[in-house]
Amino acid sequence: MVDVITEITINRPITEVSEYATNPDHAPEWYVNIHSVDWRTPKPLKLGSQIAFKAKFLGKELAYVYEIVEFIPEKKFVMKTVDGPFPMETIYTWQAIDEGHTQMTLQNKGNPKGFNKILSFFMTFMMRRANMKDLIKIKTILEQ
Repeated sequence: MVDVITEITINRPITEVSEYATNPDHAPEWYVNIHSVDWRTPKPLKLGSQIAFKAKFLGKELAYVYEIVEFIPEKKFVMKTVDGPFPMETIYTWQAIDEGHTQMTLQNKGNPKGFNKILSFFMTFMMRRANMKDLIKIKTILEQ
């Protein structure tokens, strides 16, 4: 089981941070590994929406579809894979520190198929590193 949790403080109001982060069209801007997004269900984003992502991770091209399974604006956003290389859940949470500062947490958890414990440890390390880059990038974008 892989369970990676990263967090960062973004010097922007919670509304701005959560609205930007939950818009799948922004994913290629702030996710280092995501190259494209394709809506499989009509906009706007809601429970049950499905979005296809193409990414590159550990030198491999990945294609997967996420479904929105929980969405509480400015609190929590959960996507689960319905199609892809391994079952994965991505969770965003936000907490207002004050009116102009937001704590954002990014969590990825899942059970990569065919990976032994050594490779799972390596994958966890690489995911944590990528997630931290993603959070730094979203912070940079939103604070400009």
